[in-house]
Amino acid sequence: MTGPMPPLDPARVHALIVGIEAYEAGDTWRLPGPARDAVRFRRLLRDAGVPESRLRLHLAPLPSYDPQVPYERADQATLRRVLVRELSLAEGDVLWVWWGGHGVLDRAGRLRLFCADAGVTDKVGIDLDSALARYAGDAVPGLREQMWIVDACETFEEDLAFREALPADALPVGRPTHAHRQTVLRAAGRGRAAANDPVRATGLFSDVLLGLLADRAAVLPAPPDPEELFPAVRARIAALREEGRTLQHPEIRLQGPDRVDTLPPAVPPIVPRPLTAMQRVVEALLAYPLMTDPEERQTVVSALNSRVTAVLRRHSRARTDVVNIVSGLARRNPEALWDLFDAVVSVDDDPELKAELAAALAELAPASARRLDRQ
Repeated sequence: MTGPMPPLDPARVHALIVGIEAYEAGDTWRLPGPARDAVRFRRLLRDAGVPESRLRLHLAPLPSYDPQVPYERADQATLRRVLVRELSLAEGDVLWVWWGGHGVLDRAGRLRLFCADAGVTDKVGIDLDSALARYAGDAVPGLREQMWIVDACETFEEDLAFREALPADALPVGRPTHAHRQTVLRAAGRGRAAANDPVRATGLFSDVLLGLLADRAAVLPAPPDPEELFPAVRARIAALREEGRTLQHPEIRLQGPDRVDTLPPAVPPIVPRPLTAMQRVVEALLAYPLMTDPEERQTVVSALNSRVTAVLRRHSRARTDVVNIVSGLARRNPEALWDLFDAVVSVDDDPELKAELAAALAELAPASARRLDRQ
């Protein structure tokens, strides 16, 4: 039996905190919020006792925002150097990665996070998937517990119609090990945009998560239990979807020595629309085995008035043929629907099928419902 876990030494916690609002691509890429969110996240860890030297803050703020804290550049060369040469070798137990800014799913389905020097013709960035693979392997001997939080769009590259292909941005990856445990929270969900509130200058996902982390400040700087945190995240994002403020569906991925799981958002079950009267009759007829056999189906139709059946459109496929028969009879002579009922039950008088067909016909042709007594 093991005792309680010893408290985490904040000096053994490292964080890479990135917030990019301004891009070399110009004003159309302006994104008010990520730098501010990054500074808020840094403050949470600092208040939890993590030393300044362990907090690597990389920003590209808009001119209108002064972070009022020291920070480093957020260009690709700087961030790549930190990820590959510096942070990989850090001595410590816990790694936090916070990234806010623009992103895109490339044609291989990998999430690319654009850096501040991403331009229209050279959209440089960091390949998140390769970064995760690097930090799950022997290239990173420490930092066994990792929490990655990414607030970026995951729109498909194909949908953005870029004139130039994305450059190769993968980081070098070592051999995989079973020593690391990674929790990855992604804001948008595959193919979706991550919403931003330009008035309050915050990402919706970031704002939700920062609030939830503040509520759990007592456990920081250790990462909170992801399986307790994520339901709260997706519940709040679901409320924002209901308000029409976003379409995103956050996802969480858990990878460790004993598991690899992706927990998708709790999408409400699709409630099927009730069948129309016409659809109900069609389904009731197709429940009869005889109606799927062309010869038996023709036997039933032949029992009807030839003046009516002569103008019916017929088809070789059973469902299409039944739809044409029912719609044709309902349009020309609803009373003939009950002749169809008599013809079907004379061949197969299964009581359950008979009762459902009668109820369906009564709904479609209520003026002829008096024929119900013929069942």
